[in-house]
Amino acid sequence: MKPSTPVRLGSRGKPEESRAAILKAAIHEFAQHGIAGARTDAIARSARVNKALLYYYFKDKEAIYQAVLDQVFSGLRDTVVPMLEGNLSPRQKVLNYIGAYFDYIAANPRFPRVVQGEWIRSGTDRISQMKRVAKSYFQPIYQKLGQVLREGIAAGEFRPIDPAQFIPSMVAIIIFYFSAAPVIKTLMKVDPLAPERVAERRAFVLDFISAGLFTRPLSAPGDRS
Repeated sequence: MKPSTPVRLGSRGKPEESRAAILKAAIHEFAQHGIAGARTDAIARSARVNKALLYYYFKDKEAIYQAVLDQVFSGLRDTVVPMLEGNLSPRQKVLNYIGAYFDYIAANPRFPRVVQGEWIRSGTDRISQMKRVAKSYFQPIYQKLGQVLREGIAAGEFRPIDPAQFIPSMVAIIIFYFSAAPVIKTLMKVDPLAPERVAERRAFVLDFISAGLFTRPLSAPGDRS
């Protein structure tokens, strides 16, 4: 009996590995060039698969982009929603949520630029697509976080803020740092994505949001992030 032939990554024999490699390469390509400038040749080359295999998994570049968006947003939803559940205080849930959100983006710093490209493209021909994304991924986060904020306000843990205004501000202070990393690097002559800089930013984000929301200081006993 002949020994089995090892299956290459770029084959149909390992569909999950091949698909994951394509999506990883696509995230980089879309972050660098947007969907208009991204090339399937570059994605296939970076993923170490041929174009025939790429089109076996995805019918066209738009389908790859859609899969990238689903991966980015589903990963975020599945990471942060559990932080808003359970029996912890509203204050601790928010701290856990901020930390988890920040860590997810810090581990995937290209994601903001990919996502921003979708917002820019969201003209009339993209409305149904954006509604799908919002309903599947953003709505569960928004509803859970809004509920926690209202509970915290009622309990006297949070200032009486408007969740509709505060939630986008929470997201923006996390996302902007990573989407603007190339500009920050040029202006400040430091690497904003270096581990020590990311750690400094994380601490600042927690402190900044807490100062705007909590009725007592972040350093109060029992706080965990």
